[in-house]
Amino acid sequence: MATVRKLRSKWQAQVRVKGHKPQAKSFTLKSDALSWARQIEAEIQRGVFVDTAVAERMAVRDAIERYLSGISDQNKQRIERSTARPVMASLGHISLFNLTNQHLADFRDEQLQLVGPTTVVHRLSLLSKVLKIAAQEWGVPFPKGIPSVRKPKRPRGRDRRLDEGEFNLLLSALSETPTVKQLVILAVETAMRRGELVKIESKHINWKNRTLHIPVTKTGVPRDVPLSERALAVLRDVCASSNQLGKLFEIQPDSVSQAFERACKREGIEGLRFHDLRHEATSRFFEMGLNTMEVATITGHKTLEMLNRYTHLRAESLVDRLVS
Repeated sequence: MATVRKLRSKWQAQVRVKGHKPQAKSFTLKSDALSWARQIEAEIQRGVFVDTAVAERMAVRDAIERYLSGISDQNKQRIERSTARPVMASLGHISLFNLTNQHLADFRDEQLQLVGPTTVVHRLSLLSKVLKIAAQEWGVPFPKGIPSVRKPKRPRGRDRRLDEGEFNLLLSALSETPTVKQLVILAVETAMRRGELVKIESKHINWKNRTLHIPVTKTGVPRDVPLSERALAVLRDVCASSNQLGKLFEIQPDSVSQAFERACKREGIEGLRFHDLRHEATSRFFEMGLNTMEVATITGHKTLEMLNRYTHLRAESLVDRLVS
């Protein structure tokens, strides 16, 4: 049954139907209240009514904060929060009920003026994930469907690899900064990220099994990396000369990149970044004959798409595999 009553300066409409949660909403005009009440009552009788109250009360910011609070891994939460910050700044005040495809399209276009396509894709993907969780797990209705938008096309991944002789030039240029020289060798031998390398601790090394445990990773999934003879030799040297019981390398990630860039400049090596060594290592693993699953186990890539972006095989390395 639908009723309308005056409450102060508003008209409150109420709809009570047996077997359904009572619905109520306030309006400035009595006619709007009556119209809404009749519509809701009719939808309930036809069995098509959807209670949108939760979606109307929950803003985008609330949904994102709820999602973030459910992430137990602190490192992953930090990364996701950083990705979500621009989304909340731009769309946080909009309720999930009022959020539209146009809102997402405007956000995408605005962001593309500030950051690259890949960053925009990450931000849109996080919002999409939150909206899907809201619908599937929190009971938030989206009568018109979950808002979505065409994501910008990602640029082709960097394909910079070490040219012949560049590795030795780098090592020579880093002779006065042995710590960075050791990290460069380990990067090429293990495909580890810069942040993972500087956090290596002696307790993470399994000398018997020739593996290195990485407990904290970008993806939030720990992994074990096999160690080549050259990598083992570097780690032995570091452990022998270090009095540290914890981290083996007392250097900040940014300092590693700065020293690397200076070494490249001294030797005239152009267009090479420290992170390109991860591309180099990943490609070398494939050229050694390792299969996709084996390489992914070492590098920690979670999808074939991302692994493919890090792989740049040289045609000459594949010649011997061709059957004449």
